[in-house]
Amino acid sequence: MRRGSLEFWPHRRAKKQLPRVRSWPKIAEPLLLGLVAYKVGMTHVGMIDDTESPSKGSEIIRPATILEIPKIYLYGIRLYKKEGYKEPSLEIYNKELAAKVGIKNPKNTVEKLQEIKKNLSEYVDATALLFADPSNLGFGKKKISRFEVPVGGDSLEKKLETLEKYIGKEIKASDVLKNGEFVDVTSITKGKGWAGVIKRFGVARQMRKATGKVRHVGTLGPWHPPKVMYTVPHAGHMGYNYRTELNKRVLKLGSAEEAKNINVKGGFLNYGLVKNEFIILDGSVPGPAKRLVRIRKALRSKAKEPQEAKLTYISTESKQGA
Repeated sequence: MRRGSLEFWPHRRAKKQLPRVRSWPKIAEPLLLGLVAYKVGMTHVGMIDDTESPSKGSEIIRPATILEIPKIYLYGIRLYKKEGYKEPSLEIYNKELAAKVGIKNPKNTVEKLQEIKKNLSEYVDATALLFADPSNLGFGKKKISRFEVPVGGDSLEKKLETLEKYIGKEIKASDVLKNGEFVDVTSITKGKGWAGVIKRFGVARQMRKATGKVRHVGTLGPWHPPKVMYTVPHAGHMGYNYRTELNKRVLKLGSAEEAKNINVKGGFLNYGLVKNEFIILDGSVPGPAKRLVRIRKALRSKAKEPQEAKLTYISTESKQGA
């Protein structure tokens, strides 16, 4: 029996720090469908179990991940003429914020938006152009990250009204997410460099007397076809791959003033202290501390209505000795 999953194959190293999101949910509520954050680290929380498990109504302890929200600004609007695999047709910018991302003297600015709205018959969709400025975070990153996010709404007019309301302004986590709702997270896993087949695929070690080697794959395949199949475990690069995890529950949306209540003694390992808006998610998130994480509205939501989690305790014990 072969060892190691072929679910993600081939194991490609990520090309960019900003993951690509290929699918977005379609919702009628006019709001942004996603944002970005930086992974701080993990802790554990106490909460009242509100599921249908045998522990319903009792206090349980859950592992949780803390994400810090950088300053996010909506600097432009992108209009499309075709759905699906589409080329942008028209871009409208806030002049001051566009300069921060290197777009000087844009052709279409917010002042022309009213004229463009009079002739929308040839356009079918509108998306938000945003950038995250991490300079207010505590780990020294300065370079901004540009990304695009779709907008909810059942008509192009409603989408443009939402974008017009936010363009040129800072986007808060509370503008996108609610306490208790489920989200999907996309990130890059921790890179582990070159790894052999034992670590990479979990194949069984060989007996020393059989071949004189132990940590290698037993057979590379049959004589015919006379080639090594792609399914045979090989040594190679391990980790630093794009991964998406579905249905992570938002346990808490916190403001910058509340950050002091979640900071652990001595700061989070390899990160420091949280100083800005933050999100506490149930469970783990791919990647190490300081990794950029993309958050989107749940594509396959488990709950129709968000039910706010009742937190009783957030651990602030030092992680330095962990």
